[in-house]
Amino acid sequence: MLSLTAFLTVASTITVALAIIFNTVHDPLTASIGFGILGGSTTWLIIPMLTESFLNAKRTGRDAHKLTKPILPESMGVVAATVYLICLFLFIPFPFMDYFTGQHILSRKEPFHTPTFPHNKLGEFLSALLSLQSMILLGFADDVFDIRWRYKLLLPTIASIPILINYYVGSGETHISVPIPFRFIFGQILDLGPIYYVYMGMMAVFCTNSINILAGINGVEIGQSLVIATSIAANDLLFLNAFDQTVETHLFSLFFLIPFIGVTIGLMIHNWFPARVFVGDTYCYFAGMTFAVVSVLGHFSKTLLLFFIPQIFNFVYSAPQLFKLVDCPRHRMPDFNPRTNKLEYSTVRLEQPLSPVSSIVIKLFALLRLVEIKHEKEEIVVNNFTLLNLILLKFGPMHERTPPALRRAVVPR
Repeated sequence: MLSLTAFLTVASTITVALAIIFNTVHDPLTASIGFGILGGSTTWLIIPMLTESFLNAKRTGRDAHKLTKPILPESMGVVAATVYLICLFLFIPFPFMDYFTGQHILSRKEPFHTPTFPHNKLGEFLSALLSLQSMILLGFADDVFDIRWRYKLLLPTIASIPILINYYVGSGETHISVPIPFRFIFGQILDLGPIYYVYMGMMAVFCTNSINILAGINGVEIGQSLVIATSIAANDLLFLNAFDQTVETHLFSLFFLIPFIGVTIGLMIHNWFPARVFVGDTYCYFAGMTFAVVSVLGHFSKTLLLFFIPQIFNFVYSAPQLFKLVDCPRHRMPDFNPRTNKLEYSTVRLEQPLSPVSSIVIKLFALLRLVEIKHEKEEIVVNNFTLLNLILLKFGPMHERTPPALRRAVVPR
């Protein structure tokens, strides 16, 4: 049961959100803010109500980084994703409200010219929703059936088909601006042709799985997603002026990101340390596909990579284990030391003699100081290749609640 204070807070927040929505009918950007507030409040409210149902359905996971190792409801990301979809379904008329009320005619200088309804924009919106809905469904299927990694690469590829088809029948632009250092080789503009569609499909695969593999402690999946979403939204706001031709594409991005930020905050309150729920793979796929959708249809898929620098590093660092060049345990999250109540980097044992490829990888990572090697009888023990384990290797054991970049850091070893 909600306390009286919590109930009044939620009721007032939802009231404010509805007031914003109904009083800004002809301003879709402000209306999307209202839907973001509404989505966040609703997500925060209903997750505790559904906790018992998830526990009864055995959708649970054990929090291994706590002394009591509590059993928590798993896959709660599907709740936030469902609320998000409902908010976007209700939001569909708002970007086109002027066409429904005739305001688009009154705002033009040619009163006798009636612009046609922008079916292409509606098509973009609906294809984005279809990709997101497909990814949420496939992500929840992964949570339930625990799909193998080799098949997880196919899920985002399948879900990205609607937005790629819409991109093709829309602008179909495959030209890219070449970075300045390479222009003397490729020129200022380079046409990638079909390769650009392969790149966008791979972008969907990367966005979803890169968030999924950078996980293991309370709030890290949802925290990184919130940082990326707010960064993209801030970038979009820089282009919202009447003199920029890309204003419509960045508005499209904001229409999807603002409600996403809302439901993410609503879920994060329950997933932050100490977590009361787990978000599951559903949220990771949902978040990654949201970023892929806005970058592809917003025409800034290359810029998106700038906001994924930690995830790119984590993927490159993890690649030897992900592609089985080095032994990879099923779970690579940090280990919990119950004596100190702190997290320590987890390890993997490699039997000697190492294969030539494994030996090269270990030596290279040792040269770059990315691994710590311990020799035990006929085995070599090294830390797992993830960013979280690397932070614990460099800064020493930490409590789970300690953000390494914000709280005091232990002197590197």
